[in-house]
Amino acid sequence: MSIETTGIGTLIIILIMAIVTLATRWGGIFVMSFVPVGRRVQQFISAMSGSVLVALLAPLAIEGDNGARLALLVTAATMLLLKRPLPAIAAGILAAALFRHFF
Repeated sequence: MSIETTGIGTLIIILIMAIVTLATRWGGIFVMSFVPVGRRVQQFISAMSGSVLVALLAPLAIEGDNGARLALLVTAATMLLLKRPLPAIAAGILAAALFRHFF
């Protein structure tokens, strides 16, 4: 089965992706409604969010350009100093933009 990526096919693909996204989000909430949230489950959820972040950032650090590496470094340093995510993300974006503009 193939869907054309021009015209109405693009809209169909976007709708399918939206349905799949909603199904996975709602499915996770539905499944977790049957799980008692104790200390161990909370620890698992906390560890899982960190591992997902590392899984997303590790390939960028290894295969990314120097602008991406600088952005990761600046974001991490800003987060350690300020302990606030929004300024850290903004500093990382600014660092990557400035590096790529001048180098």
